[in-house]
Amino acid sequence: MIALPPAVEAKLRIIAPNALRLAAGGAFFSHGAQKILGWFGGMGPNHGTVELMSRFGAAGIIEVTCGALLFVGLWTVPVAIIASGEMAVTYFWMHWSRTGHMWWWDNHGELPLLYSFIWLSFATFGPGTLSLDAWLAKRRSG
Repeated sequence: MIALPPAVEAKLRIIAPNALRLAAGGAFFSHGAQKILGWFGGMGPNHGTVELMSRFGAAGIIEVTCGALLFVGLWTVPVAIIASGEMAVTYFWMHWSRTGHMWWWDNHGELPLLYSFIWLSFATFGPGTLSLDAWLAKRRSG
């Protein structure tokens, strides 16, 4: 194993969780925006939107809302719990039960599986230091 200089390791410990939150939050938002806003190519062959009162509409609302909040790091823990739960439901309902295959290489559920665990980690460890949650906590404490 290659050891990093302590100063570099300290900076990476600050940057990495924030970078992951920004990248995953932005990507999560974009999946919801495809569904309900028709952005980023939209849905289906006509590049349209989904019905809001459908399971894809509900997913899109969760993804747009949670993706935006996670991107900026606001209310991170409860929002990450909701997003992780949505992705767990997606994995079991839309990928495993639809195909009858448990493993992601058979059911094409890699993305919901990864999102579920990424959001679970943010629900557990928080948003990182470069977030609105951290800024608000610092502001409240003095």
